[in-house]
Amino acid sequence: MTFTETLRKENQDVYEAIFNHSFVQGIGKGSVPKEALAHYIKADYEYLNAFMYIYGIAISKSNNRDDISFFNNQIDFVLNSEIHPHNNFCEQIGVGYAELQGYPLPPTADHYVKHMMYHAHMGSLGEVIAALLPCPWTYLEIGQELMKTYQPDEDHPFYPWISFYADERVAETTMKMRYMLDKLAADASPAELEKIKSAFRKSCQLELSFWEMAFTSEVWPVGDYVKV
Repeated sequence: MTFTETLRKENQDVYEAIFNHSFVQGIGKGSVPKEALAHYIKADYEYLNAFMYIYGIAISKSNNRDDISFFNNQIDFVLNSEIHPHNNFCEQIGVGYAELQGYPLPPTADHYVKHMMYHAHMGSLGEVIAALLPCPWTYLEIGQELMKTYQPDEDHPFYPWISFYADERVAETTMKMRYMLDKLAADASPAELEKIKSAFRKSCQLELSFWEMAFTSEVWPVGDYVKV
């Protein structure tokens, strides 16, 4: 069993909770509250901006051109391709994509971004990948699970979203990141492996919390922040 296979097995409980979350199941059933979709897009737009920055930090920690090229391509993917599932949600609520950009991160998304930034700035490349990997990996499996369970056709309101994340491109990204992490883990110390496992587990937990944040339209308890 590879290192990432072990990670996946150890986090089966979180993956199951994600698959069964009301927001995720609502995508499969074709029915998610409009306010939840809008809240998701507002947060995910800023989250993905941070994701691209962290890919940039991963480039700075890479020691070969293949890895640099991969992370560079991933920035392009997020910037130019991952807008399509967002647009699918926007179409369902009748709101323009630009109208949902530039909002402060809700508490859970803010915590998630800072968790990844911490490992990006303070940790090894293995920690960076471990913190990033649950995002594409859980979305890939969500897409696959929803395809299998609900068998949506092109008339399904969220078919573009589901098919996007079940696509081979997301699978290739996940496998490449897993391969990179497996290689790094093979040379890591026991202490480093624990940091990698912790980063991965927390990101899995925060993926679950992100869905809950969107579904409940989570906000800061006393406003976002005060501009000065």
